[in-house]
Amino acid sequence: MSSEEKYRQFQEKHEQAELGGGQERIERQHNAGRKTARERIKDLLDPDTFVETDRFVTHRATDFGMEKNKILGDGVVSGYGKVDGRLVYVFAQDFTVFGGTLSRANADKIVKIMQLAMKMGAPVIGLNDSGGARIQEGVESLAGYADIFYLNTISSGVIPQISAVLGPCAGGAVYSPAITDFILMVKNTSYMFVTGPDVIKTVTHEEVTKEDLGGAMTHNTKSGVAHLIADDDEHAMMMLRELLSFLPSNNLEDPPVKPCTDNIRREDEKLQTIVPDDPNKPYDMKEIITTVVDDHNFFEIMPYYAQNIITGFGRFDGKPVGIVANQPANLAGVLDINSSIKAARFVRFCDAFNVPLVTFVDVPGFLPGTAQEFGGIIKHGAKLLFAFAEATVPKITVITRKSYGGAYTVMASKHIGADANFAYPTAEIAVMGPEGAVSIIFRDKLGEEEKKTAVEDYKNTFASPYKAAALGYIDEIIYPRQTRYKIIQALEMTNNKSKANPPKKHGNIPL
Repeated sequence: MSSEEKYRQFQEKHEQAELGGGQERIERQHNAGRKTARERIKDLLDPDTFVETDRFVTHRATDFGMEKNKILGDGVVSGYGKVDGRLVYVFAQDFTVFGGTLSRANADKIVKIMQLAMKMGAPVIGLNDSGGARIQEGVESLAGYADIFYLNTISSGVIPQISAVLGPCAGGAVYSPAITDFILMVKNTSYMFVTGPDVIKTVTHEEVTKEDLGGAMTHNTKSGVAHLIADDDEHAMMMLRELLSFLPSNNLEDPPVKPCTDNIRREDEKLQTIVPDDPNKPYDMKEIITTVVDDHNFFEIMPYYAQNIITGFGRFDGKPVGIVANQPANLAGVLDINSSIKAARFVRFCDAFNVPLVTFVDVPGFLPGTAQEFGGIIKHGAKLLFAFAEATVPKITVITRKSYGGAYTVMASKHIGADANFAYPTAEIAVMGPEGAVSIIFRDKLGEEEKKTAVEDYKNTFASPYKAAALGYIDEIIYPRQTRYKIIQALEMTNNKSKANPPKKHGNIPL
């Protein structure tokens, strides 16, 4: 065979691999409102930076006539490229090839990518669109999944791992995304579940649709499995690019700094009146956050789940931070099971990847009730406490209004290691609200007028930040309009913070 023929053969194989499962299946994918694996990678990465590996890999199965049916690439496109000029590794399951099912060969491609990512200290992005294990391969396919899960676990906290679920993700396939740091789903075209509607109907006789059982909205609102939701595949890739812009490439680096054109001393008068005079009146904490961050840009994580707490990324003077904030506009901003878990996972992610934490506090306490107590609020609330206490990144806290009881201590208080604690003059730091406190202190021994006086006295003592400031638990009481500059100063002050917890294998977080 002449070299010319060899080149032609190479070209043919190259084109064959590009086509995956063929034109007809590609069209079927498009008709279902989904892009192909290669189109998604093109949208995700900087132009012309994708380098594909293992393009010619095929499966090695011989049962059920599989040896006669081989497709180059075998259902996953893998390689590396750049996002904003930074190295990332990516694998995208190709639903046009055997429904994107996982074979042993397929798993080996993903494992190779993950091992390279660990060696080079770069993020891994998985674009999931798969029918699950390739049944014709039996245990080999399951072994492939387990190898991936193992690497997900070992990589956790070392390199950022992000999963986009862009089609079906069922059975064992859901556990890889579940171990990764962030899961993004797409409205109406993606779903995740361990057992599908048919199995559920057979076993428990419940009737449920795929969408209700494991659709994007279900996991973003009810289960808390997913962190982000996109309108379509293209929007999903843009969201992944933005998320990556806040994250370092690995746990030994700092997050990338962007040039900041937003005045660091910018003061906003509206902050002076944002907290209502009536302590029981709600307001939107997001307004404070978007007012003080660079360019008013706040990238929220889990916006639809446990909305009584807000988590997400922003920048101050170009440097990324993780923001945790109580939301008085939802359930009065109380801490409950779901919000504690949501915030705890976010805090631990930020700590693992050197992202400073800025916490805005307006919390009346933990949510009372049998549902919360039987559900284990003690254990779940302790997760958030554990996460904040364990975190060694810079921790800046701003108390805007209420900070009562155990919730005061949990929300990044001075006592669990916050570096700079600020309070607005509207802050109230106490064990509980005035009425409840007075009835406990005086046990209903007071007449109507005396009770009013006692409530007023309690308010004067505790419905302000001065008692805490007198004890040094609050470093500075600040004008709300100065919030931005005060946070930037504190972040600058803590820039070289060096704190190490005692050496240990790992703590035993109350799971």
